[in-house]
Amino acid sequence: MKPTLHVLSPGLSTTVQDLGRPGHQWLGIPVGGALDPVGLRAANALVGNPPDTGALEMLYLGPTLAVEAESIRMSFAGADAIIEVLAGTDAAHGTLVETRRSIRLQRGAVIRIGRLARSSVLYIAVEGGFAIEPVLGSVSTCVRGRLGGWDGRALVDGDRLPLRRMSASNRDDCRLQGMDLSVPARLRVIEGPQNDYFSKPQVEAFFANEYTVSAGSDRMGMRLSGPKVEHARGFDIVSDGIAPGSIQISGGGQPIVLLADRQTTGGYPKIATVISADLPALGRLPIGAKIAFERVGLHEAEALRRKLLADIDGIATRVVPLSESAPPAPNLLDFNLISGVIDARHAPA
Repeated sequence: MKPTLHVLSPGLSTTVQDLGRPGHQWLGIPVGGALDPVGLRAANALVGNPPDTGALEMLYLGPTLAVEAESIRMSFAGADAIIEVLAGTDAAHGTLVETRRSIRLQRGAVIRIGRLARSSVLYIAVEGGFAIEPVLGSVSTCVRGRLGGWDGRALVDGDRLPLRRMSASNRDDCRLQGMDLSVPARLRVIEGPQNDYFSKPQVEAFFANEYTVSAGSDRMGMRLSGPKVEHARGFDIVSDGIAPGSIQISGGGQPIVLLADRQTTGGYPKIATVISADLPALGRLPIGAKIAFERVGLHEAEALRRKLLADIDGIATRVVPLSESAPPAPNLLDFNLISGVIDARHAPA
């Protein structure tokens, strides 16, 4: 029997992602990959995988998974969540497990992940990774193109993801120490490349205003709602290449921030571009989050990029044995743990 991870419930949107498939945009194929590449790398570091190993990326609400292998080691990195480990599919309650750690599980164990908090995205890495054939060098899922991942789509009930290991290695579990995966209130940007399509007062208003991440957002683009940005020279340009973090202003005057599954070219003018150092944090923003933008210069953006790369190189140094000053369990006040209320004065019929 081949080792698998059985999907009992897929969550809201759970896909296989790695660091993407660069080099194919000339064919119209997006780079894709993890919305939060730092979170992905952290999850892989916790189970001893190379940083670009494919893992599960879940948005807003996690899946329920059953272990069909002798044993596995998995890790959780990104958003806070209520994670329960149950003894089997018939168990009603299990043991709570915090995020940012690894855990070794035996055959028959069930992992149930609830609503995410403080971020929109959580990663589950499995020691050894999934036995999925790459497409154009990547196992990342591009849902719109039905490309990569598991059948080119989000997971559904009954899927069985093949694993590369029948059993986990014999070592202690570990956790991440002192790693910031928070969501910022302001994102840093470089102006342009088409900021001349807007009057100076409109550009200044864009940077002065606050926006809300709207429900129309997905892995392709983050739609923002807020004060309208008026175009000075129309909203059509000759389509040109789209960089990650490009902020288009649509015909309706609302910003759209382009994310991992962005199209390769676009015809709306771009008022600004989120710097590469802030792209992982951008990917964590949940629907309903309030954000604003601030300008930085090219030299500052380059310095912040170097700092991000240094932080990425230092992820391995933040992986410590689980026994070392273990953190408290997730903040339960962020979650609704009550499924119903009974009035003690009136017995149910």
